[in-house]
Amino acid sequence: MLDRFAADSVLVLHVAFILFVLLGGLLVVRWYGLIILHVPAVVWAVYVEVTGTICPLTFIENRFRAAAGESGYADGFVEHYLMAVIYPAGLSRPVQFALALLVIVVNTTLYRTLVRSLQERRRPGEADAARAEPQPVFRITCKSSLRALTPIPPPPADAR
Repeated sequence: MLDRFAADSVLVLHVAFILFVLLGGLLVVRWYGLIILHVPAVVWAVYVEVTGTICPLTFIENRFRAAAGESGYADGFVEHYLMAVIYPAGLSRPVQFALALLVIVVNTTLYRTLVRSLQERRRPGEADAARAEPQPVFRITCKSSLRALTPIPPPPADAR
């Protein structure tokens, strides 16, 4: 029973890895540090698809299934809904090349958007002026029990 659970867990991990490869660029936009995990994952996925190599997760899953005494996939929830996504019936070399191309196109688009966004943040000019912190117009002072709003004069022209 534990071996079957382990095999199903590896299958779920496999799906999570595939989703991370395809959509991890969106996570990188939010958490830039994930780039050190995402780029190698994309490279590995493209390598596996282009060369026809079998992913090590497949070997691990099959080993657990054999240890559980399964010769094939039963009609469990995980197998029924996830197996066809990871191992489509018509998976051929042209389909694998198409999948590799899809991974490259999706991630190139996401990373191009990320690079443009970072460039806009660093570009001086109008974008910086729009994001600049607003300068105070009034200074609030407290003297005894009297509160006063004192206008702050604008900075000299040469300070701008």
